[in-house]
Amino acid sequence: MFDPGEVRDIFISAAQQRTALTYSEMLGALGHAFARPLMRQLCKVLDRIDEDGRVAGEPGLAVLVVRQSDGLPGQGWFVSRTGVYDDLPLEWEGTEARAYTQARQAEAFDYWEAP
Repeated sequence: MFDPGEVRDIFISAAQQRTALTYSEMLGALGHAFARPLMRQLCKVLDRIDEDGRVAGEPGLAVLVVRQSDGLPGQGWFVSRTGVYDDLPLEWEGTEARAYTQARQAEAFDYWEAP
């Protein structure tokens, strides 16, 4: 349903602008209104993009899609990275999760910084 190349391009552009997108903004950029089933499909594509990027030595991009309520990725983002990354916070919300998210976002911003 979602073209991984299109999704990746949107996130690279967001990283170059040093900004995160809410799930609603991301789905809107893809021409859809927010709906949980679409969000779940989008998250599967994001996981694939991040895995391909990890293999290529790139920082993750999925960390740039966040909840509007608190600016953090959803619980699924943290869960899907368990066992892949050693330094994940123990909680998916709060100060530690925010610091971890901001550090991963900064990595993406710096890596994709526009020339």
